[in-house]
Amino acid sequence: MGVIVLQSLKGVSLINATMLLLIHYFLLMRTRYFVWYKAEPVLAVLKKLAVLVLVLVCMKLSIQNVQADDNHKETALPEVTIMASPFGNHSELDMAQPVSILEGDRLRYKQETSLGDTLSGELGVASSSFGPGAGRPLIRGLDGPRIMILENGIDTLDVSSLSTDHAVTVESINASKIEILRGPSTLMYGGGAIGGVVNVVTDKIPRRIFKKLTGTFGARGNTSTQEKSGSFNASGSIGNHISLNASGFRRKTNDYGIPGNQNRNEPDHGKRGKVKNSGTNSGGGSIGGSILGSRGYIGGSLSRSESKYGVPSEEAPRIDLVKNRYDIAGELNRPVIGFEKLKVKMGYSDYRHSEFEGSGELGSVFRNQGIDSRAELTHRPVKGFKGVIGVQVKDRDFSAIGEETIVPKTNSRNTSVFLIEERHWNNFHLDVGGRYEHASVDPKSANDSRKYDLYGVSIGGKWKPVDGYSIGLTGTRGQRAPATEELYTSGAHHATETFQTGSQRLKKETSNNLDFTLSKTSGGIRWQTNFFYNYYENYIYWASADADSNGIADRVDEEGDADPDGELLVQNVTQRGATFYGVEA
Repeated sequence: MGVIVLQSLKGVSLINATMLLLIHYFLLMRTRYFVWYKAEPVLAVLKKLAVLVLVLVCMKLSIQNVQADDNHKETALPEVTIMASPFGNHSELDMAQPVSILEGDRLRYKQETSLGDTLSGELGVASSSFGPGAGRPLIRGLDGPRIMILENGIDTLDVSSLSTDHAVTVESINASKIEILRGPSTLMYGGGAIGGVVNVVTDKIPRRIFKKLTGTFGARGNTSTQEKSGSFNASGSIGNHISLNASGFRRKTNDYGIPGNQNRNEPDHGKRGKVKNSGTNSGGGSIGGSILGSRGYIGGSLSRSESKYGVPSEEAPRIDLVKNRYDIAGELNRPVIGFEKLKVKMGYSDYRHSEFEGSGELGSVFRNQGIDSRAELTHRPVKGFKGVIGVQVKDRDFSAIGEETIVPKTNSRNTSVFLIEERHWNNFHLDVGGRYEHASVDPKSANDSRKYDLYGVSIGGKWKPVDGYSIGLTGTRGQRAPATEELYTSGAHHATETFQTGSQRLKKETSNNLDFTLSKTSGGIRWQTNFFYNYYENYIYWASADADSNGIADRVDEEGDADPDGELLVQNVTQRGATFYGVEA
């Protein structure tokens, strides 16, 4: 086997040959590990380790040789523009804030049934997976209302942040790319982005003229879930001023296949080889169009998404979700004297999902009607500074009706203004900005409305001491208002098997974040390392109630009455100082 590999290295570069040898060596070690462990003496193992060290040294020397060659001949890779940035010319390597882009083949290969599972494993990202049908991204250990999920820069306007069993309604199967902004992005998107942003970029509203009809279609399968899915995305133009887009998808999965029983502690219960109630059935489509001219474009789109999925718990509930969305977007170059560009975006969502008990009886119906609109003006450089002035207004009406309703009908409104400035020197880039946001939450069942004035400031820089290397430092202070569920929740939530109680005494939550970044941005090998430290004032979280000094958590029945053997864990919302820190590479 080793001889075959060596023969196949003819004509391959030294670094590639070394990496192939290293992989080959690890495969041999993995295949024969148990034989070596039991049969070979320690000396033989040490010899193999010595060979491994020699391979690593050769690999290091090869990398140095390749980097030296890169000084004479460097391949230029296509630049990736960040759509979530206020400046249209920002690439992934220009941003002072840590950013990751998932697109092309990497995006297609990572597709899963939920957005959280699709992004899980990306730098600093995990999933709050509550079954295949519901998975929301977690960034640096933060989730729920601290992570803003966007579609083309506009809030998804669903209720996925309300509970982990609620699905994110933006579908990534037809996305052109997904942007992940780690750390606070409150200046651009408000307090809901105090932990990070995920922006799913689609072509629903075309922004260019197509010389010919173009598009993609795909089909997927999965043996574990017996997944069968298909999608298409097509764009074209009529003449030189009108572009159209149409897209759609359909996905169906069965219950997950597993080795053994669903509940290992109760082998006589549940279906063997399957996770009961984990199947999904979803689909959707959109149509959109734009009118384009020499100074910009204006366009709109209509989309609809549907999803039916189960929550794999003892209650075995199922959720039937429907969402209709309407979007408008446009850009105008040189709108008025002193300004380079005007951008406007607006999205309206009519969302509803019904939760059914395992018996098929309707439990609760959640509705959310909301609108998110924003306008941005990019001014011309003033003493070297180029900036964006923006206004954002978000309004939503939320209601939940049924026996398990635990959050009252509520109207939430956020009005914001922000300013972000940047300046470039020869080898230094500076970003500064500020944001003011007024948030109000008004429950219709009682006169318990809350109002908050929120502020955010940020300063960040990126320095390139030598060609191909950069050092970045960003400091951000942002605030968010307590979410509706944190203020007014009261009752049993069977999907998470908890009895939750909110608090109307909650204060606004404040994040103080530092990001330090080291990166190599050119050459045959590129890398990035982020160090982050985030201290929260009045961090809001759900705390399990303790029954006694032994730390045994309180449990209740579904009526909220104390019961040591109750199926529901008691959780009360509270807040205190909290610190998050870590390293990403």
